[in-house]
Amino acid sequence: MIAYFIIGCEIAFWIFVIAGLSVRYLLGMKRVGMGLLAATPVVDLLLIIATVIDLQRGATASLVHGIAAIYIGVSIAYGHQMISWADRYFQFWFKGGSHPREMKRYGKDHASHERKGWLRHAVAWCIGSGFLYIMIWWIGDPERTKAFSDLVQIWGIILVIDFVISFSYTLWPKKEPLKKVN
Repeated sequence: MIAYFIIGCEIAFWIFVIAGLSVRYLLGMKRVGMGLLAATPVVDLLLIIATVIDLQRGATASLVHGIAAIYIGVSIAYGHQMISWADRYFQFWFKGGSHPREMKRYGKDHASHERKGWLRHAVAWCIGSGFLYIMIWWIGDPERTKAFSDLVQIWGIILVIDFVISFSYTLWPKKEPLKKVN
């Protein structure tokens, strides 16, 4: 049941984003649009509450429950960036704005961008892991919440791999491809 709620929350997140941008740009109601965009964290809050209630009712923690914490960490760390991305495309498609694709990055600029991306990932990991540890403490049964501690470890390994890749560009910068001469 919680899996469906997580899927519903992800759909609700994008519905609020699209509705907010539509009201903002197509109807010209900037305050209402911002209100709809600001409602996206409420979806995250509902998700974590539903997860805790399910666990308090006796459910054994699973990967699905853990995804709720990951979702919240990612939403907080990347939410503004995701909404900005959608905003740029919305302006391009419906308001004739400039093309939203960023220019390709190379050298120090690319390395800096990759390091910032890793820092966002680290923030997401800290928030998501924090929620997982709070739920482990709240439930108070390590046997029922083992999936959460396993998930923190697996995500931690992924974070370390991301660190190695992201920071490798500092030592070995991405070079701009040679331009073909005709």
